[in-house]
Amino acid sequence: MKEYDVTHEATTELRKFVAPEFVFGPGSARLAGRYARNLRVKKALVVTGPNLIRLGWAGQVIDSLREAGVSTTIFADVTPNPRDYEVMAGAEVYRREDCDAIVAVGGGSPMDCAKAIGIVCTNDRHVLEFEGVDNVRKPGPPLVCVPTTSGTGADVSQFAIINDTKRKVKIAIVSKTVIPDAALIDPLPTGTMDPELTAHTGLDALTHAIEAYVSNAHSPITDLFAVKAVELVRDHLVSAIRHPDDQAARSGMMFASLYAGLAFSNAILGAVHAMAHSLGGFLDLPHGQCNAILLDHVTAYNYSSAPGRYTDIAKILGAHIEPDMAEDEKKQAVVAALRALKTAAGVDQTLSDLGVRPSELAELSAKAINDPCMITNPRQPTVEDIRSLYEAACRFRA
Repeated sequence: MKEYDVTHEATTELRKFVAPEFVFGPGSARLAGRYARNLRVKKALVVTGPNLIRLGWAGQVIDSLREAGVSTTIFADVTPNPRDYEVMAGAEVYRREDCDAIVAVGGGSPMDCAKAIGIVCTNDRHVLEFEGVDNVRKPGPPLVCVPTTSGTGADVSQFAIINDTKRKVKIAIVSKTVIPDAALIDPLPTGTMDPELTAHTGLDALTHAIEAYVSNAHSPITDLFAVKAVELVRDHLVSAIRHPDDQAARSGMMFASLYAGLAFSNAILGAVHAMAHSLGGFLDLPHGQCNAILLDHVTAYNYSSAPGRYTDIAKILGAHIEPDMAEDEKKQAVVAALRALKTAAGVDQTLSDLGVRPSELAELSAKAINDPCMITNPRQPTVEDIRSLYEAACRFRA
């Protein structure tokens, strides 16, 4: 008998659930050609990164496409936290090379960039004009995603996150038009992730699941995926970090990423991501690492608005919480459970360690409060609340 009891209440509210077709399992990346052929693709723009070319994963996908009779053009000028000008450059290559589809190979950055390239081409608008929710009139061309990290969920989500380099802030494009036509979810490429990237992407998946579960837009369906994702992170993250060749752990984390992606794509996110987007846009910091550093601080702040849901999560992670415990004790147990997992994953940095300075917190806070993810946070913060959370994350070392 499990110590936690996650219930899925009946609801009288309308809820929609969107997801792409996906194939999961070792070798699924090699199905790219088959899916492109089924979509009647003649020439695909392959959006990836230099490291994926070096490791050979992009090459395997390109070989699959060519074997299926699909011509390819590579666009690899994608950096972490993909920039607006990178999207526009990719769109120019797509048009110039007369492509009719896009295949993304990589982590969240290539996949988000690929989504944005697609809608720029079909709508003939600048990528920054799509900022916000449901602002994309025409869907992009056929899109196949091959994720090579286990955490972003970009391969199944209706989100694309792009860095507005002029304003120095990440914008969220939220639209079902950016959901891929197919996601080929292969755990084999994740075996080449180093321990640090494994930890950061894994804790990103955990954050997706937790924020979806406590979101004010959650539903019984998103709850199922969120809870399962937390269980999988609990069971497999540390093993994947310590034993990179453990295929069971790698598959478990890939499932965690998938389930968390399906959950947050439909329930949206919260203050952790809003604050991480501000950090990533302003200071170009690693997204997963920012989420990991902020997660326990935001959880402590949000706890009073969703105590039952946070204790559900903590019980899954192994916390011993009795019904008659005082709420403050429960909150401390929830936060302690998150910090214990972070420590086991080797993530004990502060924002100060990443170079965040006190003089920057006011601007970071002002940008974070306007992020669309803040709308579904269970507690609506003030700018000062956000600044206090940033300050805590700058000081506290798990």
